[in-house]
Amino acid sequence: MFSRVGHMDEIFHFPFLTGLLLAALLPVLGNLLRLRDEWLAALGLAHLAAAGGLLALACALPVMAGAISGALLGVAGKSGRAGRSNSAYAVMVLAGWSAGMLLAANSAVGEALAHAVVDGQLYFSGHGELLASAGLACIVWPALRWLTPRLIAGRLMPAQEKASAKAAWRWHLGFDILVALAVAIATACVGLMASFALLFIPSWLAFSRARNWRQTNLLASAISVLAYLAAFFLALHFDQPFGPTLCALLVLLLPLVGMGKK
Repeated sequence: MFSRVGHMDEIFHFPFLTGLLLAALLPVLGNLLRLRDEWLAALGLAHLAAAGGLLALACALPVMAGAISGALLGVAGKSGRAGRSNSAYAVMVLAGWSAGMLLAANSAVGEALAHAVVDGQLYFSGHGELLASAGLACIVWPALRWLTPRLIAGRLMPAQEKASAKAAWRWHLGFDILVALAVAIATACVGLMASFALLFIPSWLAFSRARNWRQTNLLASAISVLAYLAAFFLALHFDQPFGPTLCALLVLLLPLVGMGKK
């Protein structure tokens, strides 16, 4: 696990870097979800991604491909008649959970692998997962430079967005796709609930303290990365599952730094 000088074994380098990239990235997307009152979308998409990953396992296909397909299916449903509403996201949670549990109960995948997808298997991540996370970062960071001011303006000045002749659906759909990709990759790497926790809690805490948008992003990412580092080494040292350890640490942060205002 660790050498005498305290260095991490090489087999954990890929998992560590994979999780670190996701921990820095997800809260920034979580900030925009919270701004748009769509934080439940993260949980809904994560459940669909988990169900897609289990279906891929049952069909002997790559988990990542199945997770992405499941999350994008949620985006397609979100862009349809339901639109942006927490009711639609609650349906995603129920649909993803029921599909995942039924797949686990009625396939060779079994409940053990179902729990692996839900709880996360970060320590078994390899070169492919690191490339996927790095590729996601290379897509998301430049895209957010274009999307963020438009999404903020659409939230704060919706009448102006409706009056504009520009097709606002382009940046709303583009953001939805980014979130779906991020949630799917994170679910395949760190698990369903850990992904949701990284999107939800750091942004909740940052929103109650930051004075501007830049500070909100920096604070949310800092909280997320610090919690990730503590969870990674604590879970590794005490032989505990990573996902529940991370979620527990993030929840414990709430009374330490004060509950968010929203």
